[in-house]
Amino acid sequence: MRPAFSYAHLRGQNSAMGEDLEELKQRLPLLDYLRQQNWTARPAGHGPEFVGLCPLHRDTRPSFYVNARKNLFYCHGCGQGGDLIRFVQLSQHLSFRQSLTYLEQQSAPLADPAAVLERAAAFYQRQLDRYPEARRYLEQRGLRDPGLVRELQIGYAPGGSLRRHLLTQGYSLDLLRRTGLVNPQGHDALYQRVVFPCCPDGRIVNLYGRSTGVAFAHRFLPGSKGGLFAWESVRQFPTVILVEGLFDLVVLWQAGFRNTTCAFGTHLTTLQLQQLSDQPGRRAYLAFDQDENQTGQRASQALARRLRQAGLAVSLVQLPAGQDPNSYFVRGASSADFLSSLQAAQTL
Repeated sequence: MRPAFSYAHLRGQNSAMGEDLEELKQRLPLLDYLRQQNWTARPAGHGPEFVGLCPLHRDTRPSFYVNARKNLFYCHGCGQGGDLIRFVQLSQHLSFRQSLTYLEQQSAPLADPAAVLERAAAFYQRQLDRYPEARRYLEQRGLRDPGLVRELQIGYAPGGSLRRHLLTQGYSLDLLRRTGLVNPQGHDALYQRVVFPCCPDGRIVNLYGRSTGVAFAHRFLPGSKGGLFAWESVRQFPTVILVEGLFDLVVLWQAGFRNTTCAFGTHLTTLQLQQLSDQPGRRAYLAFDQDENQTGQRASQALARRLRQAGLAVSLVQLPAGQDPNSYFVRGASSADFLSSLQAAQTL
């Protein structure tokens, strides 16, 4: 096949748009689209090429070739060639933008909130390494293990591009608003936040955003948080460390305390309480904030009473005044230091 029509110049101007074009073409391969239009072809040799009559001009001998691997076409009769978008432009007599809209409608996914959350989380993950301020924030919060960043699927919401990206994927603006991914004004709800997917049983049910700037620190999308964070990997342990925030969890996982889970605060939901008490005789170590106004300590005491009533053994971890597990490690504490705190925990 001859050199094909290219949008390389467009991708050079806007790499994000180039990625969206490629994803659109991957969702609807050229050969599949042509077959939907009743194009009949036969293999052209043993490779990934197919040949048939050209749909773009009156053809009496098969001259229209499609390379299924490269997702490109070329007609030796009329000389036209290119990709799926170019074919739609020529066959439907549409502009480039009109062709994109047409193909988005052709490949529109079902209005599944879980699917759009998966797409959003994957988009945010790709942004993390593109924004140095996001990586610096993670390092400032003590998270330096790139493997753990990948395991927890942590991403970054720079703002300004999620809406366009998901609309290009075929999702409606109404669905993006209903899931809370964009606000009523159409802006990214998690703007300038490090993003953690909440994935009970491997299915994303919510996204948590931690502000890297001056905005309100914590934000979830509407709906369930899905119980205790990463419970599927923690429930096997007979002893569990319970913390308030996700950055408390990540520094403890990084330090080797993989029996740590997060309640997203100090008040457990009914589901979270059921999860903790699903193993008879389990011990819960409460490692909450050591607030100077005693707020965290009082919350620990109140929760300890609920857990004991549910049949758990409970110990309260004492950290230096004004610290939580995250700040404790950021200020230089070691795994051995935290282990000593566990061993010295107050048993109730």
